[in-house]
Amino acid sequence: MKEFRYAHRGLHDISQGIPENSLPAFRRAIGHGYGAELDVHLLSDGTLAVFHDTLLKRMTGREGIIESLTAADLADCRLGGTEETIPQFHEVLALFDRAKLPLVVELKPLRTNYAELTERTVNELDKYAVPYVIESFDPRCLLWLKRNRPEIIRGQLAQNFLHGEPSGLGVRVDRFLTYMAFNRVTKPNFVAYRFEDRDMPVLRWIKKHGSAVIFYWTIRSREDMERAEAEGAQVIFEGFLP
Repeated sequence: MKEFRYAHRGLHDISQGIPENSLPAFRRAIGHGYGAELDVHLLSDGTLAVFHDTLLKRMTGREGIIESLTAADLADCRLGGTEETIPQFHEVLALFDRAKLPLVVELKPLRTNYAELTERTVNELDKYAVPYVIESFDPRCLLWLKRNRPEIIRGQLAQNFLHGEPSGLGVRVDRFLTYMAFNRVTKPNFVAYRFEDRDMPVLRWIKKHGSAVIFYWTIRSREDMERAEAEGAQVIFEGFLP
């Protein structure tokens, strides 16, 4: 998967009526030969949806959280003022199965549903011949993978939470994530760190010792992409065509 670049939430462009994490965004990424990064939530009926936020408001204008919905509800959720709706995970997997292009799958647990979310996600992935890796901010998802599906390539998402938006996992967890302290237990195959925070000492240590592959997110210019790739990192990009 190292030869690919990954379109963040699909190759979206709302000016063209293509919202993030929509089927047209993923088709567009495929059309350009890119892999894609996407976000997976567990719905109230046990199915899986591709959507970034827990709150529905920003992308759909509706109140509430996505975890309260069922698969049948998704058709009523319009994305970004378009006619596009929230896709189910299996719909996106079918596209990438046919294209044989890879995915970076981010798990978005809520409260204590991390085990069910992780298990249902890998069970769905097992049905398709899609190259993929799995990442999450929540180290509990990585620990579940390590214990139950160690063959799956897993990655720890992080950033410098000391000067950024909180993860929602708590102040103590955010501090541990900033310094990759959970890695000693979860043993990730890669770390996905915010590009703007790439000067963190922990990343220099990882690069020096080669303990994990590095992804950078989110790359928003060709110049930053070239800097990231010159460091040997893989890129998750948006807002331009590499």
